[in-house]
Amino acid sequence: MMLAGFFLQTMPVSGTVSDTLQRIQSAATEVAGEVSLPAFDLALKGGWIMAVLGIMSLIAVYIFIDRYLAINRASREDGNFMNNLRDFIHDGKLDAAKALCKANNSPIARMIEKGLSRLGRPLNDINATIENVGKLEVSKLEKNIAGLATISGAGPMLGFLGTVTGMIKAFYNMAMAGNNIDIQILSSGIYEAMVTTVGGLIVGILAYVAYNILVARIEKLVFKLEATATEFMDLLNEPAS
Repeated sequence: MMLAGFFLQTMPVSGTVSDTLQRIQSAATEVAGEVSLPAFDLALKGGWIMAVLGIMSLIAVYIFIDRYLAINRASREDGNFMNNLRDFIHDGKLDAAKALCKANNSPIARMIEKGLSRLGRPLNDINATIENVGKLEVSKLEKNIAGLATISGAGPMLGFLGTVTGMIKAFYNMAMAGNNIDIQILSSGIYEAMVTTVGGLIVGILAYVAYNILVARIEKLVFKLEATATEFMDLLNEPAS
């Protein structure tokens, strides 16, 4: 509203209202065009810190996509898996039950297969074996996820480092310029300070969100593994018909 009032005061009164509005719109467009800067040029102003942040963002994207696809594959489950397994165990077809687990390439199937290989031992030993296999499967899915947590914390700190170095550069240029201080002397340091701050926050926020998405999906899978392990132990405790 202040900008529009300025243009209204500086423009001639002659002409219709529509002409005046068109002039205001064209002037505002020119101002917006003057202040717009390409993102790549802004990144270059950030110096070497922006290059490090760019590498960190690529690593974060790779980890997120790789782990997201791995968790999706691990979460796939045949709806009839436990029903078929129950039929095989009740019929005493342990070899067929093990073959079913091998055919179903998933953490749940590998966990159950290990439990089947321990049949004949005390149920506590079977339960402990299943839990150990489940922990190993979850550990595989959590591979490199700690890297996302590191990037989410290191990104903003690295951006803040760029802010400090940029301001040091700006004040150093002021000191070297003496009485001949020019705004262009300060611009490079201020650009570096501001751009690295924004870049660090963007990388940190995206890595933090990606990390929490993966953690939530892994927790969901862990709950499914625990439920399946309980169902399998209940199956072994069922009286033979």
